[in-house]
Amino acid sequence: QVTLVEPGGGLVQAGGSLRLSCAASGHTFFIGAMGWFRQAPGKERDFVAAITRDSIGTYSADSVKGRFTISRDGAKNTVYLQMNNLKPEATAIYYCAVARSWGMVGVRDHAYDYWGQGTQVTVSA
Repeated sequence: QVTLVEPGGGLVQAGGSLRLSCAASGHTFFIGAMGWFRQAPGKERDFVAAITRDSIGTYSADSVKGRFTISRDGAKNTVYLQMNNLKPEATAIYYCAVARSWGMVGVRDHAYDYWGQGTQVTVSA
């Protein structure tokens, strides 16, 4: 079993930056690829970015490329999402997720096995 804890997101003005973190604990063998998803009000949950267990492979959604960066600290089993030049449409609940697979597992949420509780990010215009 793996548990994910996401400290609070926050409120930021458009054009600003925010860094999310998510710490995984439990059976470390099961902490494989890690990813971020987001769900805006009234919309489905969408993929944002993912990173392999060895941090060599990363992948981001086209909508955030060049502005969001995913990284992880293997020693701490923590994944980060650095969000720069934020836009109001980035307002959403952000969820971190962990897959048991160590390689890249893709963009579909059913590929991930464990989920954080979600954290609110609000970008004001």
